[in-house]
Amino acid sequence: MPPRQQRTHWSIDDIDFSRIDLERVRADENLFYMVACASFIESGSDLYTTNLIEYYRGDAEVEHWLRTRWEQEELQHGRALRAYVQHVWPEFDWERAFNGFLAEYSGYCKVELLEPTRAQELAARCVVETGTATYYRAIERATDEPVLKQLAGLIASDEVNHYKHFYQYFRRYRSQEGIGRTRVLGTLGRRTLELKSEDADCAIRHVMNVHAPAQAGDPARVREVASHLSRTVRSHLRPETTIKMIMRPLELPRLLQGMIEFPIRQLMHRVFLR
Repeated sequence: MPPRQQRTHWSIDDIDFSRIDLERVRADENLFYMVACASFIESGSDLYTTNLIEYYRGDAEVEHWLRTRWEQEELQHGRALRAYVQHVWPEFDWERAFNGFLAEYSGYCKVELLEPTRAQELAARCVVETGTATYYRAIERATDEPVLKQLAGLIASDEVNHYKHFYQYFRRYRSQEGIGRTRVLGTLGRRTLELKSEDADCAIRHVMNVHAPAQAGDPARVREVASHLSRTVRSHLRPETTIKMIMRPLELPRLLQGMIEFPIRQLMHRVFLR
């Protein structure tokens, strides 16, 4: 059974955007890109949810959770992050930039791009939720603006909770499919390398198209923005927690955990230094 649902969940009404300390955040270009890009990806999460619901059709429990909890919470993240962007950077035409992003991003959201088995896709989702939780914890630690710190902390906690659900569903499907650790490890390694994915690159380009159109056609500038974002995540990363979350679907004996931790650290190093 999945973890017990929280009886209450925060809502956008719990965030007092009037309390934003503009002096602490408005001039921070790096945080602007981090929050704006996240708002795009979260706001487009219904496209991915549709694919997952189709992929797990016939599993009423997973379908129900995806539709009524995961999708709703992800879309709320998008609304809250959009509201934050519009309060701090009102000159940024969020809707125009997002529409451009969505037109491209929808091409990446296809059922055929999911993992070959249900268990492997759930393992992949564990990696993605690890990455998003890490990303929002980095924002929370990188800023001293109290409203953004609160919002990033709330979203990070949601992503950890989502991870727990995907992990529990993974365990059920792993048992049903009888897949071994080698295939699980392949999925985990591949998806870890994809944490800095085309989704993030797509979001950066479309934010830049509206925010700094003169720079949008310069691949070196796009890479520079992406590198700044990666450094922020890396400098606020707690590798022990991240590695533990990524490795958990392998369910390794303690001795093997120690043996495999080093290569996973190296893999993470590659991801966040690129």
